[in-house]
Amino acid sequence: MNQEYENCRQMIEDELSKAFCGDVPQKPLYEAMRYSLLAGGKRIRPVMVLKFAEACGADMEKALPIACAVEMLHTYSLIHDDLPCMDNDDLRRGKPTNHKVFGECTAVLAGDALQAAAFETILLSDLPNDIKAEAAKELAVAAGENGICGGQYLDMDGEKRKLSIQDITNIHTLKTASMIRAAARMGVIAGGGTERQLEAAAKYADAVGIAFQIRDDVLDYTSTTEELGKPVGSDRENEKSTFASIFGTDACEALIHERTEAAKAAARYAFENPEFLVWLADMLAKRKY
Repeated sequence: MNQEYENCRQMIEDELSKAFCGDVPQKPLYEAMRYSLLAGGKRIRPVMVLKFAEACGADMEKALPIACAVEMLHTYSLIHDDLPCMDNDDLRRGKPTNHKVFGECTAVLAGDALQAAAFETILLSDLPNDIKAEAAKELAVAAGENGICGGQYLDMDGEKRKLSIQDITNIHTLKTASMIRAAARMGVIAGGGTERQLEAAAKYADAVGIAFQIRDDVLDYTSTTEELGKPVGSDRENEKSTFASIFGTDACEALIHERTEAAKAAARYAFENPEFLVWLADMLAKRKY
């Protein structure tokens, strides 16, 4: 399964490396876009697109434009989250954040351009028009006020306030799980899956998304900057309420297990060959970075 994951990740890296090249007057903007897009990372969301398409019986190559679009949009969100007006972080994926290298103005524009490019990548692909339209709609919902933007707003608004567990769940259902849900459902759309598979993909992704965020909160307490490639302890410095600050790390481990088992059950319910999706849920639950 590790090799399958690596094969998917390499497919995505190879395709992304072709983007935003050329000798144009705005080449420095291209360089800022490529700096963050090609900075590495686990590529969880685009891998999920490919593997959900495959689980529906499709060739993964067919879903590659959608997978790349998901990563472009995810990268835009990271660039903007790191800005001084938001989380004000200096490090991302082990490298200085985009605004630290290229300046705040260019970083904002690089994020804006990556978001537009995500939709362009889908809409200019060779996929059938109905698949392009459905995939673009999924991505738009995940990107907007009922997705990562709404979640980021709630996250910023909640700083220095004691939030309830429902408040925190609401934040990360939007900020974290919405993009994972979009990736899973877009994979099913690209693969020509059924309505039952779309619903199961959403349940899988929502469960994985919350487990993913809880693991992030635990790692913020237990890991190091070197291991994570980004600052640890920033949630506590910003006085953010998190799953870990409310429950403690031991109870969080139980919650991660519970959500992971729910994700695995959803995968087994609707897909004939769910082995990779089951493995992926377990792998993400146990990750150390």
